Amino acid sequence: MTGDVVARTEARVRQLLAGDASGHDAWHVERVRRLALRLAAEEGADPLVVELAALLHDVEDWKLSGDPEASPRFAREWLGSLGVEPPVVEHVAEIVGTLSFKGAGVPTPMRTVEGRVVQDADRLDALGAIGIARAFAYGGSRGRPLHEPAEAPALHESFEAYRTSSGATLAHFHEKLLLLRDRMNTESARRIAAVRHDYMAAFVERFLREWDGQD
Repeated sequence: MTGDVVARTEARVRQLLAGDASGHDAWHVERVRRLALRLAAEEGADPLVVELAALLHDVEDWKLSGDPEASPRFAREWLGSLGVEPPVVEHVAEIVGTLSFKGAGVPTPMRTVEGRVVQDADRLDALGAIGIARAFAYGGSRGRPLHEPAEAPALHESFEAYRTSSGATLAHFHEKLLLLRDRMNTESARRIAAVRHDYMAAFVERFLREWDGQD
């Protein structure tokens, strides 16, 4: 039963996210899934809850659907239709509904070790070389410029301010991505984040030097 639920969920997610060009595609989900299961083994988290939450975390995500309740609602309906036990359904839906970054000034604590693991895995995929690629893919999909030197990054103090922001992609590095290293929940993720953060910080420095014609 467990294997069938995971396999059917994976197939459904791949179907729903096919053709995404915003960096929230099925390959992002697969990377998060692999990282989350790796962290789960190190942190002693329930692998079934972790795997299902990782698979479902970006289906109808608010950044794409515009509805902060759409993703956890889908998780509940989908897992319920597969006959998954209600406590597991609610745990997965809780993780899916609360893991997203919502602004520099908005706390996003995770209640369980499973939630902390999936949140860390999702945030790790926003760092490093792939994080850079995803940032510009998302910005391009939303018609955002690469960089606007006259616009200072905004450290959003509310989810609404963050949700409705539309700044240049490079500003997003300062508004979110370069903050993630220090917001990891688990020691396992912190070790990975440190390397990816340094790579990303070096990229931003290089980008600005090239932008100004220094290199």
